[in-house]
Amino acid sequence: MSREVRFHYGKGTLRERRAFMGFLASALSASVGRNGYYIACSWTLVEAGYGSASVATLLAIVSVVEFVASPLAGAMADRFDRRLLNIAADVSRFAVLLATACALPYLDLYPAIWCSAIPLALCDRVALTSSQSMIPLVARGGDLTASNSIVFFVTQFGCLAAALLVGALPNDHSATLVFVLLAVCFLVSAGSLSCIRGGSASGGRKVNGFVLKIDGRLVRLFAVYALLYGGAVLVSVMGSSFVFVEQKGTAADFARVEAAWSAGSLIGAALLSRLTRTISPHPLHLMVLGLTALALMALVLLRAPWTLTMFAALGFLYNLGRVSVEVTLQSRVPDKALGRAKGAMHGLAVGLGFVIFSIATVLGDQAFASTIFLGFAVVLLFGVSALSINVARQEGDP
Repeated sequence: MSREVRFHYGKGTLRERRAFMGFLASALSASVGRNGYYIACSWTLVEAGYGSASVATLLAIVSVVEFVASPLAGAMADRFDRRLLNIAADVSRFAVLLATACALPYLDLYPAIWCSAIPLALCDRVALTSSQSMIPLVARGGDLTASNSIVFFVTQFGCLAAALLVGALPNDHSATLVFVLLAVCFLVSAGSLSCIRGGSASGGRKVNGFVLKIDGRLVRLFAVYALLYGGAVLVSVMGSSFVFVEQKGTAADFARVEAAWSAGSLIGAALLSRLTRTISPHPLHLMVLGLTALALMALVLLRAPWTLTMFAALGFLYNLGRVSVEVTLQSRVPDKALGRAKGAMHGLAVGLGFVIFSIATVLGDQAFASTIFLGFAVVLLFGVSALSINVARQEGDP
């Protein structure tokens, strides 16, 4: 990534470089907090005996909140200052996690996590939509692909740090301490954004009368994002059960799975700039979805520690496809409508995620996680087949 970083910073004024650095610091700390929260919740619920169905139920509720909030968050990102929206969401997430840490000693684990997950999901959607819509603004003067790769590289590094942090703490410390540390991450994120001055990180206010036009190319892009997102949330839901039940693993083993995913994601973000020079977006997206299906199928056949390789591959493919989708969206949609476009895209993805959570909730512990992985792999292959129709015409689109 060093060459991409130098390329980005070689352009733009000192003020713009400082804004981008502050944005990266915010993305890193918020990623640790957000992903650490969901990792901690997933493992804590399974370890407490609630099973993977409890994780699926929790995330299904979160998906409903995100589904409702996504269009609203997109409209807010296009109407108001995106930096201030992000700061407000970070401060709110800090307050929610701090309240959760204080409530855990007095409340049962399950309702305490439920009460925190719903407001956190709402704040997450506002923060993520406004933050990702800021990338073309804070990266002004730099290459869009390189800038997105850097941002997602830093974000996935935060995921890796969250996996290592949460995997290390529960064995010797209470869940209260974990949530306090994760709450501080959001406070650091808000502080980093507060250091960004001027309009370089502000969303456009002149949006009156601008209509977002969703054509066939955007629909295909939304479908790719939804399938990628579905695979990621499936790993989040079933990963703990896969390690705990099928692999007979411990919290440390689960942390290694999360770390492998994050390590693969780091490589995916790092390689995107080079791959986009040789492969156009649509074939790249189809390749990523197809290989993701094969990796999920391989989990049925492999045992630890070889499964770690597949989780790393899944992380690599997810972030490679995710960053490519983000870059493509930013290049096709004007900044004035980018927030609403992201809201619509994520809303579709969350809808698919809700279906996955619902299936996992109904099945509960009656089906092995590897069986569900195999079923989704078949869905991905059907999706690739559908998206492959008229590939030659799609590649010829301007």
